[in-house]
Amino acid sequence: MPEAAPGRLRRLAEELEESGLRLEGPQEFREMLLHEIDAALRPPVHERRIASSGTVLEPRSDPGTWEAGVKLRIKRGSADKQPLTAARRFADGLSSWLLRRTDGAIEWMVFDRPAGSERDLVVLAEVFDATIIQRHPSGSVRIVGPFGVLRWQGFTWHHEPPITSWIDTVTASPDHGDSEVLEALLEFAVHDLGSRGIGSLLIYRSDPSPGPPVEERLPRPPHLRIREASELAPLRHALGQIDGAAVFDAEGVLRQLGVRLVPSNTAEETVEAFRGTRHTSGRRYSFDDPLATVIAVSEDGPVSVLRNGAVLGRSPDCD
Repeated sequence: MPEAAPGRLRRLAEELEESGLRLEGPQEFREMLLHEIDAALRPPVHERRIASSGTVLEPRSDPGTWEAGVKLRIKRGSADKQPLTAARRFADGLSSWLLRRTDGAIEWMVFDRPAGSERDLVVLAEVFDATIIQRHPSGSVRIVGPFGVLRWQGFTWHHEPPITSWIDTVTASPDHGDSEVLEALLEFAVHDLGSRGIGSLLIYRSDPSPGPPVEERLPRPPHLRIREASELAPLRHALGQIDGAAVFDAEGVLRQLGVRLVPSNTAEETVEAFRGTRHTSGRRYSFDDPLATVIAVSEDGPVSVLRNGAVLGRSPDCD
């Protein structure tokens, strides 16, 4: 693949900064990062097939902690004798990854299972203390690091800040439930639903008393737990097939699925519409159930947190 032109890299850097990724660190790192992002956006095509890819840049944590941190077995080996373009052919961004450092060292890493979802990338970036660039087999491009996640959406970048930037606002009052459950719900909303374009309403009720009336249109679901990573795949799969809200109890256990929210007359009269129908119904429900936290996920990715009829927080580019 031909080397990226300086003008193209300069425009890419400007796009990234406008979208929330401020290029910091040594010049060698910034140049390496831009070249890897450009390579992910402009991959080679072979017989009408576009390969996926994945690169881990400048990890700073102790490699001895990696396997325990990511719960994977990792095999590493030097790729210094391979030209960079040749080494990239072996990195699929799922089970196999390229690892690059600013001193010129190049390695391959192979995991014992695929770890290529957005949730996986966030964990990898945190444990490795690194920046990760992935071109997923679906064609989506992600950049993940301390700044959060940037997703290339075909024409623009979408920035999701780190979940930690939401937590203080969302968990400010103990009256609104367990902070760990709220954090798990936010991570699920942003990295499992928003990243896949699955529009949803998630309602967290820490109050054990009966909530406002809702219309239950589906059978009672299995008691999936939001803090159990192994139970998120079936929940995500179900939410991608239905309308209505998912309701969780104080422990983060799924209790209702696909419910239609029925606002009170007072909520309809006093709470203004917000974005589309899903967000508006969630906002009005939160007015009727003031101790509940409602997380609304748009089909195009942005996430909003609603409480007591107000917008508590939202993705930076939510209008």
